[in-house]
Amino acid sequence: MSEENCTAVTKFILLGFISRPELELPLFVLFLLIYVTTLVGNIGIIVLVRFNACLHTPMYYFLSNLSFLDLSYSSTICPKMLVNLLAQRKTISLTGCATQMFLFAAFADAECLLLAVMAYDRYMAICHPLLYAVVMSRRACASMVAGAYLSGGLTSLVHTCLTFTLSFCGPNTIDHFFCDIPPLLKLSCSNIYVNEVLLFALCGFMQTSTFLIIVASYICILCTILRMHAVDGRHKAFSTCTSHLTVIVLFYGSLLFTYLRPHSSYSLDTDKVIAVFYTVVFPMLNPLIYSLRNKEVREALRRSTERKVFSQSST
Repeated sequence: MSEENCTAVTKFILLGFISRPELELPLFVLFLLIYVTTLVGNIGIIVLVRFNACLHTPMYYFLSNLSFLDLSYSSTICPKMLVNLLAQRKTISLTGCATQMFLFAAFADAECLLLAVMAYDRYMAICHPLLYAVVMSRRACASMVAGAYLSGGLTSLVHTCLTFTLSFCGPNTIDHFFCDIPPLLKLSCSNIYVNEVLLFALCGFMQTSTFLIIVASYICILCTILRMHAVDGRHKAFSTCTSHLTVIVLFYGSLLFTYLRPHSSYSLDTDKVIAVFYTVVFPMLNPLIYSLRNKEVREALRRSTERKVFSQSST
């Protein structure tokens, strides 16, 4: 169909990830519980780090920003998804779709960079402890976090602008539960070759480069740990890294599978299942992973709870 003879699309229909109406209400309840847990867990981490002096270190500063990113990109997706599970007409405007795509991609890209920064932080703390306070100063940490947000926003802006300069002539049905780039490109009646190349190039550079930084950092960390003679020192070093490694495996595994696998093996059904995990489930798991596996976070939470109980009993 030529672009001159088609009617411009002004809104999209989100099919969601299930075609059985009888399952929509149970899924609404399940995902609502997950989203509420995500809100409580991530806001709890942010507040805990903010108001506990013992957590005012670079590692926990980065952790609070990680919680903010998890909270943000989950909130970009989940509210609309929950509404659509109960709605008869599962529509989203062109502007709303562009906004959702931009915010999700910006927060997700920023999280990739932040996880790399967190790996570098652990590398400096374990491999170069004498230089740690100088290199990971408050100003340096703030600059790294700002750079992650700025880079994520810029790459997302490029993807969003290029996607929505394409012509959408119909159909306007997105076979997904949110406005992601690949399913939108399939709807365009324009030539999407440049978009596909840029998507692969930018996502490939962002995800692969940060992943390599993480791998290199942890190889150095592992070599340093293996050279330690004290068993307690090894255990402490491992304990500060396991939570971060768990988050990396979950987050990067899903993103690399979604955006960097060959086009011939692309499947929207598979992508929707994976997307549920990295947009809904993983943001809930991150604060649980750090809380359960990090002794300092558990201690800070225990002290905060005891102070609150003591204050209420005194009142």
